[in-house]
Amino acid sequence: MALSASDLPAMFSLLTNSLSGDDSVRKSAEAALSQSEARPGFCSCLMEVITAKDLAPHVDVRLMASVYFKNSINRYWRHRRDSSGISHEEKLYLRQKLLSHFREENNQIAQMLAVLVSKIARIDYPKEWPELFSDLAQKLQSADILSSHRIFLTLFRTLKELSTKRLISDQKNFAEISARFFDYSWHLWQTDVQTLLHGFSTFSQSYNSSTLEQHHDDLYLTCERWLLCLKIIRQLIISGFPSDAKCVQEVRPVMEVSPMLLNAIQSFLPYYSSFQKGHPKFLDFLKRACTKLMKVLIALQGRHPYSFSDKCVLPVVLDFCLQKITHPDPDVLSFEQFLIQCMVMIKSVLECKEYKPSLTGRVMDENGVTLEQIKKNISGAVSGILTSLMTSERIIVLCNILIRRYFVLTPSDLEEWYQNPESFHHEQDMVQWTEKLRPCAEALYIVLFENHSQLLGPVVVSILQEAMNGCPTSVTEITPGLLLKDAAYGAAAYVYYELSNYLSFKDWFNGALSLELSNDHPNMRIIHRKVALILGQWVSEIKEDTKRPVYCALIRLLQDKDLSVRLAACRSLCSHIEDASFSEGEFVDLLPICWDSSFRLIEEVQEFDSKVQVLNLISVLIGHVSEVIPFADKLVLFFQKVWEESSGECLLQIQLLIALKNFVVALGYQSPLCYNILLPVLQKGIDINSPDELNLLEDSMMLWEATLSQAPSMVPQLLAYFACLVEILERSFDHLQVAVTIIEDYIILGGSEFLSMHASSVANILDLVVGNVNDRGLLSTLPVIDILIQCFPTEVPQLISSSLQKLIVICMTGADDRDPSKATVKASSAAILARILVMNTNYLAQLTSEPSLLLLLQKSGVPIEENILLCLVDIWLDKIDNVSSVQRKTYGLALSIMLTLRLPQVLDKLDQILSVCTTVILGVNDDLVEESSGDSISSSGSLSKDSIPSKEMRRRQVKFSDPINQMSLEDSVRENLQTCAALHGESFSKAIGNMHPSALTQLKQALKMA
Repeated sequence: MALSASDLPAMFSLLTNSLSGDDSVRKSAEAALSQSEARPGFCSCLMEVITAKDLAPHVDVRLMASVYFKNSINRYWRHRRDSSGISHEEKLYLRQKLLSHFREENNQIAQMLAVLVSKIARIDYPKEWPELFSDLAQKLQSADILSSHRIFLTLFRTLKELSTKRLISDQKNFAEISARFFDYSWHLWQTDVQTLLHGFSTFSQSYNSSTLEQHHDDLYLTCERWLLCLKIIRQLIISGFPSDAKCVQEVRPVMEVSPMLLNAIQSFLPYYSSFQKGHPKFLDFLKRACTKLMKVLIALQGRHPYSFSDKCVLPVVLDFCLQKITHPDPDVLSFEQFLIQCMVMIKSVLECKEYKPSLTGRVMDENGVTLEQIKKNISGAVSGILTSLMTSERIIVLCNILIRRYFVLTPSDLEEWYQNPESFHHEQDMVQWTEKLRPCAEALYIVLFENHSQLLGPVVVSILQEAMNGCPTSVTEITPGLLLKDAAYGAAAYVYYELSNYLSFKDWFNGALSLELSNDHPNMRIIHRKVALILGQWVSEIKEDTKRPVYCALIRLLQDKDLSVRLAACRSLCSHIEDASFSEGEFVDLLPICWDSSFRLIEEVQEFDSKVQVLNLISVLIGHVSEVIPFADKLVLFFQKVWEESSGECLLQIQLLIALKNFVVALGYQSPLCYNILLPVLQKGIDINSPDELNLLEDSMMLWEATLSQAPSMVPQLLAYFACLVEILERSFDHLQVAVTIIEDYIILGGSEFLSMHASSVANILDLVVGNVNDRGLLSTLPVIDILIQCFPTEVPQLISSSLQKLIVICMTGADDRDPSKATVKASSAAILARILVMNTNYLAQLTSEPSLLLLLQKSGVPIEENILLCLVDIWLDKIDNVSSVQRKTYGLALSIMLTLRLPQVLDKLDQILSVCTTVILGVNDDLVEESSGDSISSSGSLSKDSIPSKEMRRRQVKFSDPINQMSLEDSVRENLQTCAALHGESFSKAIGNMHPSALTQLKQALKMA
């Protein structure tokens, strides 16, 4: 039943109750609203609640109504099979109503109304709502300041929504919108700039005037409208034109707009200081405006680099940014967000690949200059502009300014460090580089150095020498010299890969860095932290004769009193231990101190990031050093304590699971030493009913697999956990690869005990997987089925009959000539069926005659024209060249067994069967002998030692004991030919007589009958 105007009071009451703090009232209202949302008229009622004038004070209820409206658009605006959706008439009414309510005074409601229009436009424009933009343009002609602001807000939201549609037709529609709206938006933006500048000028002259205050609200609305207009212009140019980096077509608006945007910045900035005195609202706008203008310039350069490279755009923008960074006005120096955007712009230009000279040769064709040649010409021209603009002198000045001004710690930085060293470490080193001034300056410096390393290498070394000479290692006061040395050390750390050509690390470490570490004054934490950074960054330049003192230095820093220093040392130690040239011999006696220092550090730190960082060091240590077992007891206690304390912190628990996995692998066959902590953690991680399952399952399964791989024997707890694998795979196949490895581990490690306990679970898993996963998933699963049948040839085929029937269907379904993965699946499936015929002949004959298989084949559309076993013979004959040597032998044995069946049709294939068997005997024996002897040597070598075999050794032993390897295909063919002759008599002799003489000769040679 449709909702109408009479339902408005009830709707308002439900929306009000849905905001109630009383759970029972709120849930009851939410349930009622949920039942109503599919009824016709629901959205119309919500629209009335949102726009009713008498409900204007009830902002929270109106906002809730707009949220339900938005959700209804997502669920019911499109026609669905399971829902009648919103009628065409109601949609028409809602669209008209939305476009008639542009004088909404509450900004939050106005934002939501704009979102509603954008969501509908995404679905309806242009087919169902072609007049949307023409209606908005028409309303703009007669709109006042408030209405025009709301219209532009709606335009911005709608354009932003439509710009995310990626179909070619949608992009074409957006280009048409851009062409229609750009001129109007651009003209209005320019007009508003003049209005704003006039208003700002009046402020600065008489900001206390009472009459002026009356115009503040209107002017501020104009400010906001202007900002929206700027965002719209950005969207139209960015999404309304294809990137000129691809099409090399000039985008005129870029060249028209960019200089004006820069002019606006230059016009606004002088008001920055005056607005600080009495206009906080407009000061906030000025900050947002200048920052946004720079961001738009950066976006235009990134999207349309060739158009932006115009001589009226790139040089002036780049020059402006360089000036603001190197010679900023005192007020601008405090305007960090703006300076950050100036640095981002320069970095973007320096990194732009379109501006770099092309290394390719001249490319021409008969029609003239190619696209690549045009790009090359433009790149060459831009490269020339950048060279003339970025002179050597200017580059050196910029490098100096970045290091000497922007790298230097400020008093507020030092106060923050003193108050919370842990927080300071993470904010300085892990913050997004575009969010804070110093990280942004560091990112720009690195790119600048990469582009001009030969020029700047000596400059940075000079600054470093100057800083070290101006502040000897004995200085402990926090002086400008000490802070400059900290900045210079940072500059040297960030570009180690190039600076090593100009600076000897060994001399630097022995001459200065070691002495810095010998000074334990509290203020030296500033330098100690940077030394820790240097030791981590320069790891590739540290030669063998310096490794030991560097390791000792990092261990000493790991014991520093300052948490920030210790965390920096922690990260640098990780870099050294993970380095390919890590010298464990030089580090081994430091391990006890390293473990103890790490355990103490993780107890002292409070922040999540700190715990993860220390845990990562412990995990890396476990994974890279061989001396883990002597510390096993301490590590078990550590893991137990940290796991208990990490309850509810999934990200930390993930790191713990990774560390535990490394620990298990490091312990090897002594891994039961950690079972007290390992097994409970594992049990929680693989329980899909655990609240943290979504976050922990993947790493828990990796830990599970490692535990089984390293286990010396199966224990009851591990055996019981297998049941969880069924539940995991029943829910999804996301973790199929590792699940397959886990099953294989259980088969190899658990043997008969495992199969007797979990036979039904194994059958359920295989039935679940086979036929329901793609080829890649099936290829990873088939080896498990093969090894199951190999180990338990009598028990398993009957147990997994349903999966085997599916494999028969796979073998007999369709051609696979054009799909290599399907061909491999069919060949591997056929090899499994061949193994069953060889190892349990009667069962395969029984399986292929079961009515359920015939029914399954019929459902799959497979025509059954002859005996299924004979169909399999055709597949074995066809796929003999697509399988491994062991599988080829399995095929050969299966084909030879077919000779013993009382099937006259076998004689029709006798020539082919014997030809394949001959090829296998003559061609594969050498491979099999080589494989078997290799496995035999490995197996015997391992078994001769008094040790527990590893997973790999157990796998080799299983492979070595494969009955297929022990059988002689030569003897099998010889004996089965005799049986076949006895069964078929004269027909057999005739079939043999029809063989080509050379094939018969080869057969006799293979069987050694000649």
